[in-house]
Amino acid sequence: MALKINLPRLIAVAILYAIAGEIIMTLGAMADMNYYQDPNYFPVWSKIMMPAAGPPPATFLYIGIAFQLITGFLFALVYVVVKGAVPGKGWKNRGLMYGFLVFMVAGIPTTLMLILLVNLPLGLLISWMLQSLVVYLLMGLAAAKILK
Repeated sequence: MALKINLPRLIAVAILYAIAGEIIMTLGAMADMNYYQDPNYFPVWSKIMMPAAGPPPATFLYIGIAFQLITGFLFALVYVVVKGAVPGKGWKNRGLMYGFLVFMVAGIPTTLMLILLVNLPLGLLISWMLQSLVVYLLMGLAAAKILK
């Protein structure tokens, strides 16, 4: 079976993913600001995010958007490959199931790895995990609708 890839639709999902991801993660950062302002964790943040004291520079936003576009493109491409195997009737159920499956194989393992490897508060890591769940579910819906 030949895979039919509609590049403009993949790019559309990637752009939506970047927009949704930036909005959700920005709202999450606002809610979690006490963690980011805690001097105990300053050494943990990358030089891209915190090259000096104060808020992240504009380059952090631009790199973050680029990373979200790449992730969104991969999210959409995998959906095209596996959509026939995603359970559920109708695009809404299939989209939510796809988002949840991605969360199961990406969101949860990433959180578990971060708990083991990075000195950050559990509350922040759980917040990030829940933010990713929201992004995956919303973008699963978008992928299922756009990439029929």
